[in-house]
Amino acid sequence: MPAFIVTPLIIATALFMEQLDGTVLATALPAMAADLHEDPVALKLALTSYLLSLAVFIPLSGWAADRFGARRVFRAAIGVFTLGSILCGFSNSLASIVAARVVQGLGGAMMVPVGRLVLLRTAPRQELVRAMAWLTIPALVGSLIGPPLGGFLSTYFHWRYIFWINVPIGLLGAALTTRFIPDLYEETARPLDMVGAALSGAGLSLVVFGFTILGRGFAPPVVVAAIIALGATALYAYFRHARQADHPILDLALLRIPTFRAAIYGGFLFRIGLGAVPFLLPLLLQVGFDLSAYESGLLTFVAAAGAMVMKTTAQPILRWFGFRRVLMANALICVGFLAANGFFTQATPHWLIMAMLLVGGFFRSLEFTALNAICYADVPQASMSNATSFAAVGQQLSLSTGVAIGAAALEAAREAHGGGALLALDFPPAFYAVALISVLSIVNFVQLSPSAGDELTGRRSLRAVQSGAG
Repeated sequence: MPAFIVTPLIIATALFMEQLDGTVLATALPAMAADLHEDPVALKLALTSYLLSLAVFIPLSGWAADRFGARRVFRAAIGVFTLGSILCGFSNSLASIVAARVVQGLGGAMMVPVGRLVLLRTAPRQELVRAMAWLTIPALVGSLIGPPLGGFLSTYFHWRYIFWINVPIGLLGAALTTRFIPDLYEETARPLDMVGAALSGAGLSLVVFGFTILGRGFAPPVVVAAIIALGATALYAYFRHARQADHPILDLALLRIPTFRAAIYGGFLFRIGLGAVPFLLPLLLQVGFDLSAYESGLLTFVAAAGAMVMKTTAQPILRWFGFRRVLMANALICVGFLAANGFFTQATPHWLIMAMLLVGGFFRSLEFTALNAICYADVPQASMSNATSFAAVGQQLSLSTGVAIGAAALEAAREAHGGGALLALDFPPAFYAVALISVLSIVNFVQLSPSAGDELTGRRSLRAVQSGAG
């Protein structure tokens, strides 16, 4: 089997573990809330604390891989993630599980971007789309089996097992990494931007945390506003610092590359919907429609099945239509399926829900594959570690923003009918809100050149052949 297939499959062991963990957790949230005597919406902190930890520590991943070697950092990250999983399984309060998820996030912050960096440095550029597809297949298997597995364990055993199943997977991933992953170093690793790391970490964490607790009564409104304002100030200070630093930890100069800029800005807006759905949909099915966690998981897993089917067709679709047209048209299709979640009722046949999630998963995965590939289409090899860190921060920040916005819209809908228990009618406004934000991503995709990314798919040679035939 070619190296550009073997390497992403091994790296994807870590993505499988992360995706499995995230999807089983989303399905198990209502059961966890009942066991910990917490409001289900408050358990969003278990999701956002992990995403927040990723956003804070991911900027260090590129530097760490260059300085200590990709294989060593990747293997250590798997170990930290596995340790965080064990701690989550032993948590007995909201505070302890949030802290354990932060430890998981530290491992995840190094696992995913460093793994992607290895792939970008080893795969031929013309095979990048195909390699990215292979990279995500095991991760999609995690998403596929995660909802029913999480529901089954939560319904018939205990939610703690959803974290402990990561232990054997983590051991396997560490062994495969030691055996097969090349230990890539940079001959001259850039110095660590300590000031930038402190400013970006403080800014990202405070802003996301502020929006997470907004409207939940965890702190007085003036305190929440102060947290958000302090975070925004730190981010502004980082932007000023990055313009003058020789080696900024997040290189803003990369945004001058049109394809990278479109993937970062457009991808951020588009992924807000992705971040909200794993939080909103299981809650709707279990709290709104009174389904068990297992029944909910058996419905939602099909979205990953649709995504897996797409992975075999992404390369020819992008080669025929081009990145720009696919990103624009497909974003509209995805937003339509996202908004359709708001039309589900307790009377909606389960086969129809599954069909919508299956087809929606296909188109959503196509958009992500296109975004992940076009992001690095024109990035110089010397800047690749910086680019993977930057892109990963944007992705994780958008996911946590999606959870925060979805939860805020859910809270607003609940308050509109006087508060109390969550009702099924509270969910449609939340789905519509994140769909409205996601559709704005098209503004960034319109600015791409019609030939953007053609080198990645061989479309340039295809157009030449077609021109010659004409």
